[in-house]
Amino acid sequence: MKLISLVFCLALLSALAVTAVLQIFALEENAFSLLHQVALVVLFGFSILLLLRYVLLMLFSLAKNIQRTARYETESQAGKRVSVIVPAYNEARVIEKSVLSIVAQTYPLIEVVVVDDGSTDDTFQRARQLEFDDGVRSLVAVRKPNGGKASALNIGIEQCRGELVMVVDADSKLSEDAIERLVRYFDDPDIGAVAGSVYVSNRHNLLTRLQALEYIEGLNMVRNGQSLFELVTIIPGPVGVFRRSALAEVGGYESDTFAEDADLTMKLIAHGYRIDFEPEAFAHTEAPDELLDLLKQRYRWTRGILQSINKHRSYLLKPLENTRCFCVLWYMLFESVMWPVLDLFGMLFFIYVSIESGTSAFIFYWWLLFSVLDVAGALYCILTTHEDLSLSIYALIYRLYFIAVINISKIFATFDECINLKMDWGKLDRKGGI
Repeated sequence: MKLISLVFCLALLSALAVTAVLQIFALEENAFSLLHQVALVVLFGFSILLLLRYVLLMLFSLAKNIQRTARYETESQAGKRVSVIVPAYNEARVIEKSVLSIVAQTYPLIEVVVVDDGSTDDTFQRARQLEFDDGVRSLVAVRKPNGGKASALNIGIEQCRGELVMVVDADSKLSEDAIERLVRYFDDPDIGAVAGSVYVSNRHNLLTRLQALEYIEGLNMVRNGQSLFELVTIIPGPVGVFRRSALAEVGGYESDTFAEDADLTMKLIAHGYRIDFEPEAFAHTEAPDELLDLLKQRYRWTRGILQSINKHRSYLLKPLENTRCFCVLWYMLFESVMWPVLDLFGMLFFIYVSIESGTSAFIFYWWLLFSVLDVAGALYCILTTHEDLSLSIYALIYRLYFIAVINISKIFATFDECINLKMDWGKLDRKGGI
């Protein structure tokens, strides 16, 4: 019954979205000029592309959920040792909660390596107090001079012994069966890595609640859809497991981008590995609760992704040489550059046309189109993840406020990356919200 209701809901919302698209362009049937007509054609194509993206991702995600249910019934769990690496820099407020959530895992064969990257607070001392070794499980804290997250992760890989390597950000708290759920995928030798779901833990203001919606709709649902093809584009820092031999083959993490997770995932795909996703293995993470911190974070993410795309740009024009890399790179380029520019352009264009023509219908239908899509995505994700239903309400302002602000940050990041403007990591101050 839930499945039938969900399909009906998606069909209805898709019909409303198509109606909104048609109404937008019917209103401008007698355009003011050739320039208006060209702009409308571009926006029409962009709107249809976004509509297809939403619907296909939801359908792919639904198909993957059905496939995953059958897989759980037949798949065995292999007794592989998992080494969990926790890179940390000035994470004293959250390190204990994060590490204790790892130690409390239901999966028995784990070792935890906390790598302190030259913290100036007492992160290392707090982690060291938790050290133990009972012959089956262990936890050790190591310290190194500050050199960045990638170098800390590589040190952790050198220190550990597990056949599988899990990476957990120090500001994240795992669900108790996360490792148990992720490990089962590695019975397939073609799987190089598996991502988990990420949820926002500190939902105490409008900004963090909007990010909570973004994480389930714009990140987790997208990864679930991509996983139908075992082609997840980014293993998130808060929760992901890698095959150690695959890490060795691609050379581990590199420090030449600000998105080491995206870069490593792309290297694995380029080497022929498949990347899957497990929605029920999740981590709660602390999201920025102030606008400036959020903008800094997304600016860094965008520049890091663009740097990763640039490193692998040779595949952009070689669809037959490595089809999977070709598809992933163009998808990431669309998400990082094309979508923000066209989305912001569309909003400004319809505001202009509304003022010029004296009608607010353009803005209304533009808002209706994307609100329908956002509500559809939010409802789907909430129904399939048992998330808080109240998050769906925020979908009504998600596009006009949150996505618009994020897109501006992405556009600035793209411009600055094109001119090679110098930047630093931009470490966020933790408030212990996990």
